[in-house]
Amino acid sequence: MEKTVSYTSKNTYKTLNTLTTRTKNIWLVFHGIGYLSRYFIKHFEHLDAEENYIIAPQAPSKYYLKNEYKYVGASWLTKENTAMETENVLGYIDAVIEAEKLSSHTNLILFGFSQGVSVAIRWMVRRQIKCSALVLYAGGIPNELKKEDLNFVDWDSTRVKIVFGDSDEFLNEKRRALEQIKIESLFRGKAELITFQGGHEIKPELIKTIL
Repeated sequence: MEKTVSYTSKNTYKTLNTLTTRTKNIWLVFHGIGYLSRYFIKHFEHLDAEENYIIAPQAPSKYYLKNEYKYVGASWLTKENTAMETENVLGYIDAVIEAEKLSSHTNLILFGFSQGVSVAIRWMVRRQIKCSALVLYAGGIPNELKKEDLNFVDWDSTRVKIVFGDSDEFLNEKRRALEQIKIESLFRGKAELITFQGGHEIKPELIKTIL
């Protein structure tokens, strides 16, 4: 018999730059599978340090990469106990936001890469977070989301950008067609599609175009 217990856990997260009265944009960035937040956050180092403050939560499930027992990566969720694990992850993100005491006078940018896409949009929807921009980069939108789940969004003040490489091995033509159906349904024609020549990778020069 499988049983469930509740307990207190701790996790880290990384930040880049300093949050001041001059900060214009706060980025909450979710890495993909196999990353650690301290490496993922480096993709945002080219942004203006005075105007941009970046927060990179850390996926809780860590493991060794490539069976070498040398390099460590992490995963947000799997198909095992997904509903319960999602609640754990969202509770952790809530704690990060509470700890940061963010100003409401800044632009909030939610950025998800690969597996981080599902985490970013689930947190936005479940907590009804109003952001200036939602960036879904090279990842899949959760199938359970419905159009009415985003009724709280002010589409006049929220930009949605969908980014992927034209040779992304995880987003083949069939998968992109399925994602396009979800994009059209959820974002009501407001999403901007951005493609680039490349695979499943971050292009720092594209990040600047989000601002």
